[in-house]
Amino acid sequence: MGMSYSELDEYGKLRKISRDGPVSMFEHLLINWRDKVNPATTKPYKAREIADKVKKFFRYYSINRHKMTVLTPSYHAEEYGTDDNRYDLRQFLYDVSWEHQFEVIDKSIAQ
Repeated sequence: MGMSYSELDEYGKLRKISRDGPVSMFEHLLINWRDKVNPATTKPYKAREIADKVKKFFRYYSINRHKMTVLTPSYHAEEYGTDDNRYDLRQFLYDVSWEHQFEVIDKSIAQ
């Protein structure tokens, strides 16, 4: 998918614990990854790279979210886990294009 496990972990925490959408996740990652090195380029992340990763994550997330809703109840010892539980009230059907949110991210980069 072009994302490391540590990146996916950070996306998941921002998505589930912080309840971030595409724009707020992009803004958080701009701050969090300011000094972080991109393993692919060995240079600091640029805003465009972060935006592309956030967009890619949310496309995959929206395509596959419905698959996470049919799980048997299980024990959850921490507030973030890779699987959802039955008390997760987030929607599970998304418009894959995220037109408005991605447009806001693009405008933010242009400024």
